This record gives sequence, structure tokens and C-alpha cells, in this order.
Amino acid sequence: MRVFLTGGTGFVGSAVLRELLEAGHQVLALARSDAAAERLVAAGAQIHRGSLEDVASLARAARDADGVIHTAFELDLDLAKFVAAAGVERHALEAIGSAMEGSGRPLLVTSGVLFLAPGRVATEDDTRLPGASPRATETLAASFALRGVHTAVVRLPVVHGADDRNFLPPLIAIARAKGVSAYVGEGLNRCPAVHQRDAARLYRLALEKSAPATRYHAIAEEGVTARHIAEAIGRGLDVPVVSIPPAAAMDHFGLMAALMAADNPASSTRTRERLEWQPREVDLLTDIGHPSTWRSA
Repeated sequence: MRVFLTGGTGFVGSAVLRELLEAGHQVLALARSDAAAERLVAAGAQIHRGSLEDVASLARAARDADGVIHTAFELDLDLAKFVAAAGVERHALEAIGSAMEGSGRPLLVTSGVLFLAPGRVATEDDTRLPGASPRATETLAASFALRGVHTAVVRLPVVHGADDRNFLPPLIAIARAKGVSAYVGEGLNRCPAVHQRDAARLYRLALEKSAPATRYHAIAEEGVTARHIAEAIGRGLDVPVVSIPPAAAMDHFGLMAALMAADNPASSTRTRERLEWQPREVDLLTDIGHPSTWRSA
């Protein structure tokens, strides 16, 4: 299959690229810079020069592909920047979906499980209300399905692995700077997780085997407690592990406070049944001990 991939140099997208190529697919990867193009060519991809802002170019690539996987997103925990990135993504997906209208070809879009069902285990049956998140990927996927596009949503939890920059390294840096590794309250709130390579395999299986208008949960661990994460970081840094009150979370964690205070477990039972997907990489707490996690912190 000839697959158009956005985000092929990103943390998740680069693993998806490797997974697709190893499975024998041809990958046309979006590259917005010479440096990105060089990395993608070295990985074995064909190059489509452009960006998420260049909607006409995105439409051309989507029109010529057998399927599309969208993983690109300018992730930033600053709310204003996140909202701006979500707007860019929305216009990009509108162009891609319109180009694929009536084709019956697969389009996989990326979403998340954060705040999907706070305080209880979220499942694939849970839906996001339109406007509940700045990102409109799930709403757009539903609309494209009604227009003859074979859409599927891949919901990601915290993704970890050797090239992580977004979760473990920032937490380690905070603990190092503060001199303590902290959790909020009793630290019993749960964080779902998946390894980068397990997530990539799920994207590939969803591309090859997906039923239309389906939501998939790339969840390897239903919920790792914040206290266990803090304890593992504390051991690694040899610093005290402490509880902080909810009112102090923003001061301690900054923009990561909401994530570290949320109770956000999620299940992947139906995903595993539908795709015959079984996570096989190391878990989150084991990954905290990986040397690359500390090198990038």
C-alpha cells in the first residue's frame, strides 16, 4: 500500500514510518524542511515537501495515496499555542478528508484519551462531544466517514520510548530542579501508557485491518499511578519522594500539572480483540530506568 504519512519525523510518527516500511508498505512522508527530508530519505521514505499549513499540497498527496495516516501535531502544553496548533491541524485534515471523499480509502487520525472519562476507565465506546477539546480530529473523522472515507481514530495515552521528549524527561528535569520527586495528594491518580513501538504497530494494524468509523485505544497499561512514577524518578535521581497538595501542583509542575493530577485510566480490550494487537515492549516504569530517558532529561 502507498501511504501518505504526516509527522514522520516526530516521536510517534517516526516509529509508524519504520513499522510501515518493515511491513512492506511504500511511504510518502510529509517534510517541511531539508533536515526533515534528509532524515526521512535515510529511513527509506519518499518525500512530499510541504507543511500542515499548505492545504493544497496536502490534498494532492492524499488524493494520490492508497491510505493516509495523520500523526503530525505541534504539541505544546501552553494552552494558547495548543489551540493555535489545533486550528492548523483542523484545516489540514479538512483538506485531506475532502480530497479522499467518496474513495473508500483509509484515513487514520490521531487523538488522545486525556480527560476522556475522568475518574473511571475510558473505553473505545466513549465519545468526545464536539468542542470538548481544541483538537477536532474525532469530529472530523466522523464527518469524513459520512462522506465515503474509511476513517479510524487512534487514541494515544502517554507514549514513552527511547526518543521521548514530552513526558518522562520533563518530569525528571522538574524533579532535578526542585530537589524532590513529587506526586499530588495521595498519588493514586492513574496515567495510561504505551511504548512508542507498540503504538506504531497498532497504527499499522489499523491501516490494514480496520473497520470503518472505528476508535482504537493504543493502551498497553490501563493506569500507572502518579506515585509509582514519582517513586521511580526519585530512585533514579536519589532525591526524596514527596506529596504536594493540589493547590501547589501548578507551582511545582507548571504546565504539566493537569496531567500529573488527572485520574485518567483507559482500556484497550476491544482494540486488542479487533486488531489482534498485543503490547510487547517494556512498561513505563521499566522505561524510566532506560539510559536514554536520562540523557534527554
